This record gives sequence, structure tokens and C-alpha cells, in this order.
Amino acid sequence: MTSDATQPAPAPADSERGVRSAVVTGASTGIGEATVRALAAQGWRVFAVARRAERLERLAEETGAIPFPADIVEDDDVARLVAEVESRGGIDTLVNIAGGARGTDWVAEAKTEDWEWMLRVNVVGTMKITRAFLPMLRAHGRGTVLNLTSVAGLVSYEGGGGYNAAKFAEHGMTRALRLEEAEHNVRVIEVMPGLVKTEEFSLMRLGGNAEAAEKVYEGVEEPLTAEDVADVVRYAVTVPHHVNLDDIVIRPVAQAAAHKLIRRG
Repeated sequence: MTSDATQPAPAPADSERGVRSAVVTGASTGIGEATVRALAAQGWRVFAVARRAERLERLAEETGAIPFPADIVEDDDVARLVAEVESRGGIDTLVNIAGGARGTDWVAEAKTEDWEWMLRVNVVGTMKITRAFLPMLRAHGRGTVLNLTSVAGLVSYEGGGGYNAAKFAEHGMTRALRLEEAEHNVRVIEVMPGLVKTEEFSLMRLGGNAEAAEKVYEGVEEPLTAEDVADVVRYAVTVPHHVNLDDIVIRPVAQAAAHKLIRRG
């Protein structure tokens, strides 16, 4: 029998590992920005990643986050980010928020450029940054990847074909990643929001048409906010590491299902 002296020491609890640290993508607006604020408020060291440098600088001034302007679909940007994070001691958590939708065309009228953009940002970008950070998360011993997807990755709807395709793909990728990384003690979490009223999501999807974007939420009492979703993300990555919240669906009460949204007035 092996003596106690030769037994490997148990992995230290999360609370014994010092400051928690994360990369959060899509950090310049909406759920990504709210997630940076939520984690920073709990003392996390947060690398806030997005393309818009000015917004990141303001967020850094307000939260103490480390701003890093980058486009997650660009290999050089991802490599620079990994190098910067390594130089600052690494991370234990990757929070993939970056993504988005473009257009509401039916498949018969689909715009190729919109579909390519959605697949590139939601799927390929998430893959690239996850692939780049997995060695670091494995080496940490208790790494976490959280992917923010959507209920659009569970149920399709007319006019959502391109976004459905992207989010179904990201959902499938997330499930495969969970199976592949369990042996490395990397937990993989998926958060799937329903209707969330944010500053830019519907505005961007509808080509900048503010009136049309506002109609998306018209009559809906208390749609989710970015802060609601960020609070769920914060909880999911903060619970003890042996707890894996695999799939979290979060919707406003008014959205009982993808096909049932209560509008009043």
C-alpha cells in the first residue's frame, strides 16, 4: 500500500487559489459589459475584450477591468490576447459572450453576407478563442468555459434561420466541448437567454432601425435585462468548481416558450 506521505496533495479549494480571473468577450456593450461589472464587483480580475477601444476604456475606469481591444475572429488578435493574459498570470475562466444576429429574412430571401457574419462571430470566433485558452485552463486544474448562446439554439422560428443555424451550432459545439474537457477538469457551462432588452442587440439585427427594434419589446412587461443575465453568469462561474450547471435557460415570465410571448396593451 502507498503511504500517506506519497499521496498527492488534494487540489486546493477555489477560495485558497487567490483572486479569480476571467476573460470576458463582447465586453463593450450589453450582457458582456454587465458581466464584466458583475465579476469585477466581486473582486475578480477581468480582461474585458471587444473591438471598441473607447467603450472598453470607460468600462475599465469604472470597474478596474483590464481593457483589451480585439476581434475574436482574427487569429493575430487572439494570439496577442493570450500572450497578454499569460504575462499577467493567466486566467481560470473564459466567458464567451461575443456574438449577435443580423437580419430576420426567411431562408428563401436569406442574405449570404448576414449568414456568414453570424456563423463567423457566434461559432468560429467562439471556437478560436476557446481553442487558444484551453491549454491555460487545463494547466490551471480547475478551469471553466462559459458560452452564452440563446434559446434560438433550441427552437427555430420563421425569420430566424441564420441566427438559429449559428446558435444551434454553438450549442452543439458547447456540448461536445463538455465531453472532451471533463477529463481535464475543465467545466463547461451554457447559458441560453430568451428575450433580453439590451442597448444594441435588436438594433444591430434590424440594421439600425430604432423604431423596429423597439417594437420587439413592445407590450412585454419586464423583459430580461443584461444585468439579469450577467447575474446568472456570475453565479454559474462562482459556485464551487465540482458543480457544473450544464444548461441554463433564462427567460422573462412573459415568455413562457419560444412561441408564447405575452404582450399587454
